[in-house]
Amino acid sequence: MKKIFNLFKMQRKFIDIGANLTDSMFQGIYGNSKKHEADLDIVLKRSWEQGLDKIIITVGTLNEADAALQLAQKDDRLFTTIGCHPTRCNEFVSNPEEYYNNLCTKIKENSSKVIAVGECGLDYDRLHFCEKDIQKQYFEKQLSIAENYKLPLFLHCRNSFDDFMEIIERNKYKVLPNGGVVHSFDGTIEEAKRIIEFGLFIGLNGCSLKTAENLKTIKEIPNDKIMIETDSPWCGIRPSHAGYKLVKTNFPVVKKKEKWTPSTLIDSRNEPCQIIQVMEIIAATKGESLEELSNIFYDNTMKLFFKKDQ
Repeated sequence: MKKIFNLFKMQRKFIDIGANLTDSMFQGIYGNSKKHEADLDIVLKRSWEQGLDKIIITVGTLNEADAALQLAQKDDRLFTTIGCHPTRCNEFVSNPEEYYNNLCTKIKENSSKVIAVGECGLDYDRLHFCEKDIQKQYFEKQLSIAENYKLPLFLHCRNSFDDFMEIIERNKYKVLPNGGVVHSFDGTIEEAKRIIEFGLFIGLNGCSLKTAENLKTIKEIPNDKIMIETDSPWCGIRPSHAGYKLVKTNFPVVKKKEKWTPSTLIDSRNEPCQIIQVMEIIAATKGESLEELSNIFYDNTMKLFFKKDQ
């Protein structure tokens, strides 16, 4: 019997390296339809009570930047990335220099809150949004932002590994001084080893734990190269996932969005508080202490993104 989480007993400390907190789901809007009241404040309160010490808000387009920055300014525990997701790189095309400069301006004017460049990279699963050549061109262009502002990279690689690695390896002098993390990793152990040997970290969330092969890969990734995330409201852990049977912590959940209450999660919407479930699967898969692993992953994240706080 899985336990229902007691919010007030946990003392563990986590950092969610990727949460899409500006998504309209946290305003109660799904597919342009309002289903319940905005509840981001409740979501964040639940996260802090769960043991989240910091959350990094993922920015995937210039249009999301202001909302993310305004949110981050309200809480010392919230930070953001700034960048353009590969599926949104068409936004560069009409005026590349203006778009690039606007990204840079957001970083310069918010240096205490912007802690990474991204989400940037390649995504060949969704080429209907943006073709390969445009993705590659503006992924590479964003590497210069990381170099110029001495920021780590928050990287996206989906069904594009060879091209992704060719670009970052060719731009090693721009990437490695400040490093980065390949988030939402769901690749093979061979791909993980190549990423790690290059000098980057691996970010794990529910999408990293779907299959038995995923779990086998996770077991082999060195602990000092792992960070954790939720990618909320996406990448939740589903009953069909191989890792689901290893989850110990359940939350009160409603199936229908219209049945939302302040004390319940919505079945189809992942929240940062559910990072504990990611940790439980990783710890069980590796056969190691959750507390010890969470401390290691926390330290990894601090070293990459929060050096000045150490």
